[in-house]
Amino acid sequence: MRYENEFMNFTDIEYEVIESSAIIRLNRPDKLNALTYHTLKEIRQAIDKAVSDRTIVGLVITGNGRGFCSGLDAEVLAGVTSGEAAPASPARDTDELPGLFSYLLEVPKPVLAALNGVAAGGGLILALMCDLRFAASEAEITTVFLKRGLVAEHGSSWILPRLVGTGRALDLFWASDKISAEEARQIGLVERVIETADLVDEAVAYIEKLAATSAPAAMAATKRMVYGHLGKGYREALVEAEVIQNEFVVRDDAREGALALLERRAPNFRKLGD
Repeated sequence: MRYENEFMNFTDIEYEVIESSAIIRLNRPDKLNALTYHTLKEIRQAIDKAVSDRTIVGLVITGNGRGFCSGLDAEVLAGVTSGEAAPASPARDTDELPGLFSYLLEVPKPVLAALNGVAAGGGLILALMCDLRFAASEAEITTVFLKRGLVAEHGSSWILPRLVGTGRALDLFWASDKISAEEARQIGLVERVIETADLVDEAVAYIEKLAATSAPAAMAATKRMVYGHLGKGYREALVEAEVIQNEFVVRDDAREGALALLERRAPNFRKLGD
């Protein structure tokens, strides 16, 4: 089953559904998929659409052309740094987190970045806020912030050291050197390096594997636990995990998982939201 999106007329991205996977393609290839405010809005709309679609198990974010995402569009960056187009600070009475793409950490479905080419600046932020990163063999990655006179922005100072360690994170920020996909894999920044032609297919295959074997509600809860426990002590995390486990062990999905094992068949878990 394969169909194009008919619900929204996107201009800066493409939205496609293949089986249980929503694919979001950044579509400004002549600009290496640089981000404008309109692009950011469309990405958020596409994410919300995929989250609300109960048939979607996971999301894949990639780019058209030779770049994944080169960060903020140069004209947008010039406006921000001049103070002419600086976005307002988030309201204090909102639960919305500041920072580009931080909301992805709270999406209750797996989100994969398929890095088809260069990921720089805000493009790297997008990749970091995804749950897993698959990279094409020719992809390159750079933080680039300090070369623009900026700091480790948008939560990157929180997440990058957790992926690669403090020293490597500081090196990636300070020097802002480009690193290859293979080097990124070796330091834990990406999970897999894949031939470019197979990149999106491999990412979709991973989502389809999850759709066939893993309970969506349990995946959502586990994602919340993993990110939430990063800021908690061992005892607090252990107690919370026990509470959640006791809740899940009496759910229909747990009974279905046990029956599927006994009957030697694939499980038929509930869709998220059922």
